[in-house]
Amino acid sequence: MKGTWKLRIRLTLAMIALFAMVYIILFLVLGILGINLGVSAYALIGLLLIFIQYLMGPKLVEMSMGVKHVTREEAPNIYQMVEELALAADVPMPKIGISETNIPNAFAYGRTRRSGHICVTRGILGVVNRDELKAVLGHEMGHLKHNDMVITTLVSAIPMICYYVALSTMFQGDNDNGAGIILGLIAMVCYALGQLIVLFISRTREYYADQASVEFGNQPQYLASALYKLVYGAAQCNPQEIKDVEGSKAFFLNDVSNTQRDISEFSQVDFNRDGILGADELEKLQTENVKISTGSKIMELFSTHPDMLKRVKRLSDIQTGKE
Repeated sequence: MKGTWKLRIRLTLAMIALFAMVYIILFLVLGILGINLGVSAYALIGLLLIFIQYLMGPKLVEMSMGVKHVTREEAPNIYQMVEELALAADVPMPKIGISETNIPNAFAYGRTRRSGHICVTRGILGVVNRDELKAVLGHEMGHLKHNDMVITTLVSAIPMICYYVALSTMFQGDNDNGAGIILGLIAMVCYALGQLIVLFISRTREYYADQASVEFGNQPQYLASALYKLVYGAAQCNPQEIKDVEGSKAFFLNDVSNTQRDISEFSQVDFNRDGILGADELEKLQTENVKISTGSKIMELFSTHPDMLKRVKRLSDIQTGKE
């Protein structure tokens, strides 16, 4: 897809790094311990858990988010927008659902493009206008187009395998020479690094989906404004509601646990202080000196979503043709 080659390279390199990590761990296991049934068993358990997660994932999302599938008659406007986006994306029409939560957001899930689902929360329906909602739906359609839910599921297995290998080798009773402990420590370090790489992939796929929404016909300022409104909407929600979706927030358009920092960053780019981001503000962002704090850069490393200021800046680049 146009303008996403850098993102594709980053995803590819990150996946290569993850699988290389597993290769190194297995090589060390065979070299130090020989073919160890215990280690192999733990790795197989990790893969089995991921396979079960892959099979049960959609149902678990629906249960945790209280998703109710709706018919065309129940949500005609949403159906029309999703149909137009599916045509533009050249993917099968996904099932549409509404999640009974007041947190304004949307998410996509499914095993393949043919079994895709796009859901909006009850809270988003009164927060964004039609153009903004379509831009949000375009973002979620981008996830289905790229089939990146499957990528995330597969790569998330890698740190888990490293973790099981670490447990199985660090606490074995027959490691008199300390080889098992050393291998376990290496595997634990790989687990930590693997988690950071998985988070990097998660952030990258969000940029990729933003780009896709624009390619499906939506204007960058509508997606930027929608993000702005979703952040403010989440900030006004009951803290308990935010905690209730903690395990599912990676599916959302933005990190709903990070609203205060996001609001602070949006204040740098909402130049006319009207609560929306227009095309003129995205264009002005090209010449303005906006700063991302060191704390925000560090926190981004441990987040499933990109830093909001960087994300809006990328939408500005897309609008002005730099991406």
